[in-house]
Amino acid sequence: MASTSTLLMKTILIVLIFVSFTISPATSTVPEECASESAHPCVNKAKALPLKIIAIATILVASMVGVGAPLFSRSVPFLRPDGDIFTVVKCFASGIILGTGFMHVLPDSFDMLSSKCLEENPWHKFPFTGFLAMLSGLITLAIDSMATSLYTSKNAVGIVPHGHGHGHGHGPANDVTFPTKDNDSETAQLLRYRVIAMVLELGIIVHSVVIGLSLGATNDTCTIKGLIAALCFHQMFEGMGLGGCILQAEYTNLKKFVMAFFFAVTTPFGIALGIALSTVYRENSPNALITVGLLNACSAGLLIYMALVDLLAAEFMGPKLQGSIKMQFKCFAAALLGCGGMSILAKWA
Repeated sequence: MASTSTLLMKTILIVLIFVSFTISPATSTVPEECASESAHPCVNKAKALPLKIIAIATILVASMVGVGAPLFSRSVPFLRPDGDIFTVVKCFASGIILGTGFMHVLPDSFDMLSSKCLEENPWHKFPFTGFLAMLSGLITLAIDSMATSLYTSKNAVGIVPHGHGHGHGHGPANDVTFPTKDNDSETAQLLRYRVIAMVLELGIIVHSVVIGLSLGATNDTCTIKGLIAALCFHQMFEGMGLGGCILQAEYTNLKKFVMAFFFAVTTPFGIALGIALSTVYRENSPNALITVGLLNACSAGLLIYMALVDLLAAEFMGPKLQGSIKMQFKCFAAALLGCGGMSILAKWA
């Protein structure tokens, strides 16, 4: 289910980007310079291409390391999923995701949709970024709730027949395992982990394609150099947050591989797509600004909701942290460090 949803999201996103960037802005009344690349000493298409190839390779490796590390943590005793260190690292990665939404994706959307290259009406008359981010958060809540209900009802079918037996009997009836409160609680928690992993991956994929597209389409060598380092750090720790969710969801090895694979290749795929579209894509063209700006607003709302509600709030309000003030301080410091790291990176990316 997760892999199918992920593939569908990527397909819709690619179609939207192609359609938007190939529509002619002939009817636009914005300044002419907005439809062409500005002259800049750092803009060099020949030198930019090798840097983009390097970016694809390094970001792919960083993404694989980030999302893969938690999946192999069961073989490392002090990094087991129910251990304190794993919880602290997960809170740090959740802070990375929260910082990404607030400090990178949301400001980028505001900048794009308030650009002078867009017409006054309607783009400067209404705060589309805030509206879409809010709407995206609410829709994510609805998807989160409905997906949990569907998963719960689907998995409850096999439990219902066992509830009609009696506590005593003879023969095969004695082998029936009756559901207990603890079992029900563990099943419900597992279902939540699976929904969280699925929805979080979809949100990250949208954001990853957008940032990859922007890097692949630009020919500013000065910008690319800084972006490579920033995105490697970003993808590694964002991958750790997603990898932790995938691990706790206890998917089959195949599903774990598919979800990790899609995360790892999405940003490199976006870069390759940006290179392919570089002849028609202009960062400051109205079509590009509107499409990427709207996608960023939607992605920001989803990432902020997931980081606050499904990751941090769920962790801090859970029995593990509620039973230890010391662990709460450690996890809060880790989350703050993650947010701080992404805030610093906002200077370059």
